[in-house]
Amino acid sequence: MAFVVLDTDAASLAFRRRLPAGLTSRLTGHTWCITYVTVGEMTQWAQLRSWGTRNRCALDAWLDALVLINSSAETARLWGTLSGIGKQHGRSHPINDTWIAACCLTEDLPLATLNIKDYADFSTHHGLRLITG
Repeated sequence: MAFVVLDTDAASLAFRRRLPAGLTSRLTGHTWCITYVTVGEMTQWAQLRSWGTRNRCALDAWLDALVLINSSAETARLWGTLSGIGKQHGRSHPINDTWIAACCLTEDLPLATLNIKDYADFSTHHGLRLITG
């Protein structure tokens, strides 16, 4: 079974059962993964919305059921390279998107996203494979 990383937006839509049908069908048969960044962003989302224990437990259970992609020294070095290249060429990227891209590139995994523009540069210049809806 092939692995695919969900970016935070795709993961949050999947958690709320609002992932568009087109992307859902493209992800059928794949094992869903998330990065540590998405865990952090979704936990922050729950905190900012003052979720209660029941909803937080549901989120934690959903996140725990996915394969977690953690950082590594290799990922950190790649993040630094991607971030530096982007700044050198006037193409700065949001920090968390760069971390997610670095995780995918380090693990050689495709990224499922609805935010194509956020990852297009990583796809065009660094070989990040995108799965879009």
